[in-house]
Amino acid sequence: MRRSYKIVLLICAVAVIAILGFMFMRHRGSAVAGLNNSHDAPSAQGPGSGSGSGSGSAADHRKPQYWYDPMHPGEHFDKPGKSPFMDMQLLPKYAEPAPAKVGGTPSAAGAPAGSIAIDSRVVENLGVRFAKVEQGSFARVVDTVGLVGVDEHRIEAIQVRQPGWVERLDVRAVGDAVRRGQLLAGVYSPDLLATQQELMIARNSQDPTLIEAARRRLALFGLSAAQIARIEKSDQVERQVDYYAPFDGYVMDLGVRQGEAVQPGTTLFKLADLTSIWITAEVPETQAAWLKPGDAAEIEVPARPGERFAGQVDYLYPELTQATRTLKVRVVVKNPSNHLRPGMFAAAHFHGAAQQQILTVPSEAVIKTGTRSVIIVADDVTHFRPALVRVGAEQGGRSEILEGLTLGQRVVASGQFLIDSEANLRGAFDNLAGSNESKNSDAQPDLMPMPSAQLPKEGH
Repeated sequence: MRRSYKIVLLICAVAVIAILGFMFMRHRGSAVAGLNNSHDAPSAQGPGSGSGSGSGSAADHRKPQYWYDPMHPGEHFDKPGKSPFMDMQLLPKYAEPAPAKVGGTPSAAGAPAGSIAIDSRVVENLGVRFAKVEQGSFARVVDTVGLVGVDEHRIEAIQVRQPGWVERLDVRAVGDAVRRGQLLAGVYSPDLLATQQELMIARNSQDPTLIEAARRRLALFGLSAAQIARIEKSDQVERQVDYYAPFDGYVMDLGVRQGEAVQPGTTLFKLADLTSIWITAEVPETQAAWLKPGDAAEIEVPARPGERFAGQVDYLYPELTQATRTLKVRVVVKNPSNHLRPGMFAAAHFHGAAQQQILTVPSEAVIKTGTRSVIIVADDVTHFRPALVRVGAEQGGRSEILEGLTLGQRVVASGQFLIDSEANLRGAFDNLAGSNESKNSDAQPDLMPMPSAQLPKEGH
């Protein structure tokens, strides 16, 4: 019996405490709501408004557009209450009355659709900087990288045209430098020796037909006109055929060794001339259409810091490299001093033909979201609106505008992100997001209040 009595008393005590707690929290909420209303009333009346004036009474009964948390202004609520983010009450957002015409200046009601109005003091405090849409010449520049390679138009192979043996080999390593006219190798060939003897017999018989036939056979064996003339002048056959370097260069490939037997078509040497070289550059797919054969190029290599080599676009390869999504571009560069060597890493700068009458804006004025490019247009010093633009190339801190702006328009070059944030807060960019929600055609653009007017003062 006593135990049951204790349980009943405990239940009653818990119920009384719960009722008292509920009443206390309700009283506290009413007090905080009254405090917020006392702060909103003076700001709504404005300076110089009396307690009995009609304007003050109208301001007190304005309907808020929405409620928001100052620490999260992007979130809107359709009724008052406590913020889900912070331990504070939501603040109401009222529509400011439209300013009247002053000195012929249009009111906010005449502002373009989709624009927002920001107080001129706030614009000055934000440090907003303006620029104009300009028109002029614009050269598309491509900066990329590439590799130095051999000019394949200047590679020459030296081959034998008759069976024989290599009796002399003066150049024996790949990479050795050669000079024009330098003796490279001597090949003994029985067939060539027999043809020389036929030339001697023809000369002794003084038969022009046989002499010319023997000369042609020697030329087909690879002997030069100077070598044939030397044989005729000495009136003696030469045991071996000598091979000479046709230009200054280096040995890319060595096909034989001393004493080795050779057959017709055997490559003795493969020589390369470095007085002209190729730069194979990788140009991004999006910029490949900017270049064409004949465009100027400048080349830099780490081995020659501060030095630039002039070149010219020679060829655009037909296939795209799928792994890197780049197009190979061949640049021909003169290399008389052999400063550029195959295999070097190179930085290439291409200058496309200058285009005339191109609209440009400072690159910092463009807001790129990844799916679109937006520029904030300033209709006047307080009214701003977004403009969806199509941006082309960029050079020297300016961007090419292909669509969306006209010559002479003023755009925001600095501080546009703050204006963009305020515009999103008010829903002025809904048309860019494809919103189909109905808009009140009579609603007036708001003037952004000073920050101190939005938050209640501490201690009240």
